[in-house]
Amino acid sequence: MKLTPSHRLYALGAILLVSLTICSRDFGRRGEPSFFTPLAVAGVAYLLALRELFSAPEFPKRVLVFGLALSALWHFQFLRTPPGPDDDIHRYVWDGRMQRLGYNPYIVVPNDPALARLHTSETRSLNNPEVPSPYPAGAQLFFRAVTSIHESMFAMKLAFVLCDLAIVFLLLDFLRRTKQAAHWVLAFAWNPLLAIEVAGSGHVDILGVLLLLVSAASLARRWRTIAALSFALAVAVKFLPIVLLPLYWKCVRIRDAALAAIVLGLLYLPFLNHGRIPLGSLGTYVQRFRFNDPVFAMLERVAAPQFLWTRLSGPWRHPFFVRRLYIRGTCCGCCRSYGQFRRCRSWSGL
Repeated sequence: MKLTPSHRLYALGAILLVSLTICSRDFGRRGEPSFFTPLAVAGVAYLLALRELFSAPEFPKRVLVFGLALSALWHFQFLRTPPGPDDDIHRYVWDGRMQRLGYNPYIVVPNDPALARLHTSETRSLNNPEVPSPYPAGAQLFFRAVTSIHESMFAMKLAFVLCDLAIVFLLLDFLRRTKQAAHWVLAFAWNPLLAIEVAGSGHVDILGVLLLLVSAASLARRWRTIAALSFALAVAVKFLPIVLLPLYWKCVRIRDAALAAIVLGLLYLPFLNHGRIPLGSLGTYVQRFRFNDPVFAMLERVAAPQFLWTRLSGPWRHPFFVRRLYIRGTCCGCCRSYGQFRRCRSWSGL
C-alpha cells in the first residue's frame, strides 16, 4: 500500500519525537555520541519532513494538530531537563537577580568575593564569571521581569517557551492572512535545534525573534508605529536585527522611527553609570571570544576586531553586536533578507 504524504509526515514526526526524547535524557552529555547520534537522526527526519511539507499543497487539519502536539511533547521533555553548567541561562538569572537587589549588571563581576553571598545554587556555575554582563538593555529588563515572578532557570526557560508558542500563533495568523498553507508552520515548530536551544538550554534569542516577527506582521497590517517600536525592542534584546534597518526605509514614518529611537534610549536609563552607558564586557569579548573560527581568521586579515571596536560608539559598542557583525557575514544576511522582505512586501501590498 502506497503511503500518503500525511502518513509519511506522521512517521517522521514519530521519529522526531523518539530521537529528541533520547536527546533530552542525554542532555547533560552534549558532545558525546549518545547525544549527537539521535540528534543526527532527528535532523535527517526534519529535512525529510520539510520536503513533505513543501511538496504537498495541503494537509488535513488533523495533521497540523498532530504536528503541533508532537512539538509540544518534545519541548516539554527539554523544558524539564536542567540546562548545562556553562549555559548562558545561569547568567540570565544572575543578571535579573542583581537588578532586583539594586546592582548594575553591566558593572558588577560575578566572581567578586564581595558578592559571593549573593549567589544561589543556580548562579555559582555561570560562565565567564570574571566579566560583567554583555546583554543589551531589553534583555536585561526581561531577565528582571521573569526573576521578579520566580527566580529560577525553569521560570526563565518557561518564559522562552512561551515566546516560542507566541511565534507559532503569529506565523499561523500570517499564513492565514496571506492565504498560504497553515501546515508550513511545522517547518518552524519541528526544528530540532529550536527545542534544544530554547526549551533545553534556554536562550534569549527567541525573544528577539518574536519581537522581530511582531514588527514584520505589524508592517503587513500597516501598523507602522508598532512595527517601529517592536523592531527597536528586538534590537534591544539582540543587536543582530540592526542589519535589517535599511529595509524599514520608507516603510515607517520619521516620527515612528524617532519614537523607536527614544524608546531604545530610555531602556538604558536604569543602567546609566555617572551619566554614561556602561559597556559591560564588550572589550573582553572582542579580545577573547571567537565564533566560526575559519571565517574569523579570514576576516581578521582584513580588519582586526579591535578596529571595529574603535569605530563603534554608544550602546552599539556591545559584544553581541560586534562579534556577530564581525563574524557572521552581515552583508550576505542583508542580501538574503532583502529578497525575502521584498516578497513579503509584495504579499502585504506595502
